[in-house]
Amino acid sequence: MAIIQAGYFRATDDIDILVETMPENEARVIEGLLILQDKAAAELKPGEVEQYGVVRVADEVLVDLMKSGCGITYADAIKDAVTFDIAGVPIPFASPLTLWRMKQTPRARDIPDRLYLQQLLKAQGVAFESAGTSSKEDPITRWLNRLQAWWQRQRQR
Repeated sequence: MAIIQAGYFRATDDIDILVETMPENEARVIEGLLILQDKAAAELKPGEVEQYGVVRVADEVLVDLMKSGCGITYADAIKDAVTFDIAGVPIPFASPLTLWRMKQTPRARDIPDRLYLQQLLKAQGVAFESAGTSSKEDPITRWLNRLQAWWQRQRQR
């Protein structure tokens, strides 16, 4: 959902929620998920997100409760979170920069998100680097450069 809030409208299979893993907070998250139709969260116990890292709640929607994503914890993400008012409730979403950091995975489905976030962050003038690589080594940048070179060759024909 955070990628959609950042302006990239695409279908999503689930909702990922970074959870501060203190037992009292996990209990509040579980209580909040009990509004979902099937009440699947009733099977959870506080402390399970801390213990397992990711807990999937398969209810009318899929919700992944996560201790961290690509090493980014709730404490990291909340520092620059962007808050949106939804039905009168302030909801914090990961910022585009935090999303960029969380999308540094080998999963093919993260590539379009990274491409969008890369362009958004550049347009906003935000400095960023891929995890562990310089922008020259970044596979997305290499791919974009090859695509641009191919396109130029096609236009010259």
